[in-house]
Amino acid sequence: MATLAFDDRTIAWQTIDGFDHAAYFILEVDETARIVDLLFKFAANERIALHRHGAAYRTLVLQGELRIYRPDGTLREIRPVGSYVAGEAGGEPHTEGGGDQDVIVYFTNRDIDGPVYELLDADHAIVATFGIPEFKAIFAAQAAMAA
Repeated sequence: MATLAFDDRTIAWQTIDGFDHAAYFILEVDETARIVDLLFKFAANERIALHRHGAAYRTLVLQGELRIYRPDGTLREIRPVGSYVAGEAGGEPHTEGGGDQDVIVYFTNRDIDGPVYELLDADHAIVATFGIPEFKAIFAAQAAMAA
């Protein structure tokens, strides 16, 4: 079921080459508090890269529904608009994506002590990591583009 659209017209969505079906907008990187806050937009009926969370996180679905898939591709969970979830670091690798419309999700990553996200290949080998240094650099580039 479609939900009311989150008005994202003033958000300058960014993408990363090779990270298909996802856009992001970093809201804040607080190195002292060890927090990274960002918005993700995942394409409808698509899946992002296999990954694992390396930090505790909180999510709030702002538009659509967030679908979470196990590494074998089976659907594990559907989080409808308005869903708030608190999760711990680690856990099963997974992919995520939108339902029948693009999903927009607020993520706050907390107590960061290493990678926030580990991107994995099909054999679960780490192919890229994003921690505070990477998010700081991306945040600076995002701010420079807005200036």
